[in-house]
Amino acid sequence: MALAGAEKFVEADNAEAIITRIEHKSRKIESLLKQNKPVQALKTALEGSPPATRDERCKSANWIVVHRALMAIKDVEGMFSSLDPEYYDILMKYLYRGLSTGDRPTCDQCLRIHEKLTERAGLGCILRALADTVNTV
Repeated sequence: MALAGAEKFVEADNAEAIITRIEHKSRKIESLLKQNKPVQALKTALEGSPPATRDERCKSANWIVVHRALMAIKDVEGMFSSLDPEYYDILMKYLYRGLSTGDRPTCDQCLRIHEKLTERAGLGCILRALADTVNTV
């Protein structure tokens, strides 16, 4: 019984450490956006995602950071000329998270990016994003 409680405590400590990293990432992203580097901000937001936890606070905090970077993208075509394919699958997951919000501007932006991402990465990217139920965002 004590072991189960200890695991939760470790998870809580881990969640606090993850939140601290996300806050640091958020500051870096804001700095990049002020420098008019939205693609670099998006790459930074996607690095280390999804957080290695099931803690919803961490996932929500990371979504806020990714959302901020996603919404700053104006040139979707240009974004893909700078975004490495290694980011495609995690980006697709965040696009679906954005679509699930029901927020019109977020959904519009996610659909614009989804269209170009699907053209570039193919249907496999969609399937991997939907089939991966372990690494959720």
